[in-house]
Amino acid sequence: MAFVTVHLMRHGEVHNPERIVYGRLPNYHLSEKGQQMVRASAEEFKRRTDAGANIVYLACSPLTRTQESAAPITELLGLEAHHDKRVIEAANYFEGMHVSPSELATQPRHWRHLLNPLRPSWGEPYAKQVERMVAAVRDTGAKAYELGGEGAEAIIVSHQLPIWLTRLSAEGKVYPHDPRTRQCNLASITSFTFDPLTGSTPTVSYTEPAVALYSGVIQLPGS
Repeated sequence: MAFVTVHLMRHGEVHNPERIVYGRLPNYHLSEKGQQMVRASAEEFKRRTDAGANIVYLACSPLTRTQESAAPITELLGLEAHHDKRVIEAANYFEGMHVSPSELATQPRHWRHLLNPLRPSWGEPYAKQVERMVAAVRDTGAKAYELGGEGAEAIIVSHQLPIWLTRLSAEGKVYPHDPRTRQCNLASITSFTFDPLTGSTPTVSYTEPAVALYSGVIQLPGS
């Protein structure tokens, strides 16, 4: 049985002092600490390649924060970052807003977007996100196998919610969840190993190369 590994890496911390739900908005850049985070993850990938890992392909969401997160991987591994729109952040009705409990409770215009958290009604359906992400992971795995053969690896730099839903799908779990329970921290690496020829169910592993930098970081669910 052939196998490849596709690593889904989340971007680093974004400079967002207003705590805006930035979603797919352009020009949200990594903070200084965010740059340190993604450097730590890139150095982890470099360590693995030095130990024999065959990482042959790099893709990222076309958004600013993911392109900046892919940059140190390009620097250290010499891989061009290919943009893949399928791994972009989820669409969200609240994009561009600072969302607080009082805002949700007192503004009737928001209420119809909160009726069905199982879909969810405020944004791109969970099932649609899984569909596009799984297709991207499968295609990237096939590309890695084409370039590097048995045991080849690839990296996709993406976003928290799409990565987490891809993991839930691989583990056969339901998609609705509490955002606070996601195991997908900033600059983390969620890895999927599978047979690119048969499309076998992936095995999943998770690491946090930037864990030493998490203290004091404010995270918005879905960022």
